[in-house]
Amino acid sequence: MKKVVEELKRHALTAISYMLPLVVASGLLIAIGNLTGGENVTELSKMTVPSALTTLGTLGMGLLPSFIAGYISYSIADRPGIAPGFLMGQIASFLGAGFLGGMIGGYLAGYIALFIRNHLKVPKWAEALMPMMIIPTLSALIAGLIMFFVIGNPIVWATNALTNFITGLDQSSKGVYGFIIGALGCIDFGGPISKVPNLICDGLLLEGITEPEAIKVLAAMVPPLGITFSLVLSKVLKKPIYAAQEVENIKVAFPMGLCMISEGVIPIAMNDLIRTCICTATGCGVTGAISFTLGVGSKVPSGGVFVIPAMSNPLAALIALLAGTAVTGVLLVLIKKRRTGDENPIIEDKEEEMDLSGFTIS
Repeated sequence: MKKVVEELKRHALTAISYMLPLVVASGLLIAIGNLTGGENVTELSKMTVPSALTTLGTLGMGLLPSFIAGYISYSIADRPGIAPGFLMGQIASFLGAGFLGGMIGGYLAGYIALFIRNHLKVPKWAEALMPMMIIPTLSALIAGLIMFFVIGNPIVWATNALTNFITGLDQSSKGVYGFIIGALGCIDFGGPISKVPNLICDGLLLEGITEPEAIKVLAAMVPPLGITFSLVLSKVLKKPIYAAQEVENIKVAFPMGLCMISEGVIPIAMNDLIRTCICTATGCGVTGAISFTLGVGSKVPSGGVFVIPAMSNPLAALIALLAGTAVTGVLLVLIKKRRTGDENPIIEDKEEEMDLSGFTIS
């Protein structure tokens, strides 16, 4: 069972890696368009340059079910799985099954295509047609009929149930779920664990629920900003908690964090993993709880501090971000051990002078 779960996760992570450029580009187009007064339009006669950016970004976000389905299927069955996977994503969009429908459709198309490739025997003259025509057509036909007539409606019901659950939360429940989403979304600094809740946030965004997406954006910035704040606070309190090399790494992690890139924290966290993860996850959870409770929403799935002005409540978003940063920084200073000056120093390369006094030329 564990092996099956690992395989399913591997295919999903492959699809996410292909999907991320689309998410980032589309999200930034929406942000730039919205900030310059654009809106999503459906008639060319109403198109302006800002509206063109917003509309293009919205169209890109609409491709997410097809992208996730197509590349999950590709990860499973290689090139013959791409076309049926993308078609399952189109079916998911048609049915209103959204991101969840795209994922299920991708797995369905991929494994059907893999089964056909491994078990269907054709005459030698037709072997060249297998990857280009036979496998894509048959797998699209079979998976499409299953999506339309068997599992399509249950997926729609599940999607609607999740949507209704999120929108029906009261303030106290929003605080709890916001904390959970925020904490899990950055617990391994952009690794495979955090990708799961972040993927759910992206899926809810397609259903018009923007609050979890705001948590994803804000919480991703908390670990690097919180660690940077802890460095400043430790200097003020004269309690050194970072080695010289870690200080240099923090200088790199900070600007990365402003751009919503948490991975810069990893070299720092690995030196004191448990304490760092506890502090950063708590700070991210606080950010998520405040953000969700105050109704902060983001239609833009990426961009860091640069998309805060495009959020539905920028001031509350800033408060949530600063609160999580402060909590992370204070906790780190409190629970991390004091470092002495000789721990993990930076080893500087020094040029050695060559002593030539012993050489003579006769």
